[in-house]
Amino acid sequence: MTVVHHPRVAWEGARAFVNAADDNVYWWLSDIVGRSLGATHQTRLSMTRLRLQREDAWLAETAAWRVRLEDMLQARPDLAPVLLQLVAETTRRLSR
Repeated sequence: MTVVHHPRVAWEGARAFVNAADDNVYWWLSDIVGRSLGATHQTRLSMTRLRLQREDAWLAETAAWRVRLEDMLQARPDLAPVLLQLVAETTRRLSR
């Protein structure tokens, strides 16, 4: 049995999501977030993309996503494998 450390998953997810929101990977991620995590998170991702147009927004957006994802995992621990897979694929696409 694999132990999943939810705070770590939330942190990695936050970093990946915010980096992708400011990249062409956003379009793929937005679609998959909507299907996997729901329309609310998809809308929040689009709002993050808009806020990242400000130079100082990266840190605040990353912190906000960490909290959102940690709260989501606390309420729905069954989504941890989905989020882990999503983070891995997003990170892979960002490094192309």
